[in-house]
Amino acid sequence: MPLVLSPFAPDAFEVPPGVDLVSYSGATADLPSDDVLADVTMWVLPYDLSADLRSTTSRMPRLEVIQAQSAGTDGIVAQIPDGVRLCNARGVHDAATAELGVGLILASLRGIPAFVRAQDEQRWLAYRWWDALADKTVMIVGYGSIGQALERRLAGFEVDVVRVARRARDGVHTTSELPDLLPSADVVVLLTPLTDQTRHLADAGFLAAMKDGALLVNLARGPVVDSDALLAEVETGRLRAALDVTDPEPLPPGHPLWSAPGVLISPHVAGGTTAMRPRMLALVQEQVRRLAAGEELANEVPLGR
Repeated sequence: MPLVLSPFAPDAFEVPPGVDLVSYSGATADLPSDDVLADVTMWVLPYDLSADLRSTTSRMPRLEVIQAQSAGTDGIVAQIPDGVRLCNARGVHDAATAELGVGLILASLRGIPAFVRAQDEQRWLAYRWWDALADKTVMIVGYGSIGQALERRLAGFEVDVVRVARRARDGVHTTSELPDLLPSADVVVLLTPLTDQTRHLADAGFLAAMKDGALLVNLARGPVVDSDALLAEVETGRLRAALDVTDPEPLPPGHPLWSAPGVLISPHVAGGTTAMRPRMLALVQEQVRRLAAGEELANEVPLGR
């Protein structure tokens, strides 16, 4: 009989017959006893994951599946024990992340940070022209489910969308074409997973290829961007940036990105909306059903073993 360890309350979703569910707060200190952990077959990780997984999974000899609540699993993969499958939350965060992407683009182009600062000072800004999103070319680098959700939300803004992914497919360019594509983009949105291949993807050469005045939006992971190279570009005013993720993260007080001109920073909140919980619960319920029925699980992450 499958035993699922979950940070959700027992009545949060429908548990199929033949499955036992043990809930806990998500904090390591609140984990159940070793007798209970010894029978766990699926572990649904807490969203705010800070624990060392190895120390906990070592107490779960029957563990078969770890279900993450994040789409990116770069900090988890290396901690998965042999023989255990990892599933991510692909699809859960698409709407929320795409919404923030549109919000950061519009805020940066239309000068909203300047308006907020002026309001705090009760100061009426002098009239000036701001960039429109209309007629811009928006490049989405990492054209997966979130990239597709972003494109759907950009559909009414009269933009041209350029799609880029690791593998070419109909209407989608490969990352090897970036040097030729970047000079035409007004907005470049990063949505790639963090891998050895994408670490510092947006390096000095990448940024130098972007046109003057272009906007870089990072919704991926902080290390996808070389922070020093980005600072060199934004401090001159040649490029602008909107960053939901940074490297380092959290961004410490005094870091030059805080005060760099043309940089808008949100504190890694892309997935944190009211849309997340019901979508995550629906995914967990379906995964538990599949586990109990012996069916293939959704969103399994290749571990390269």
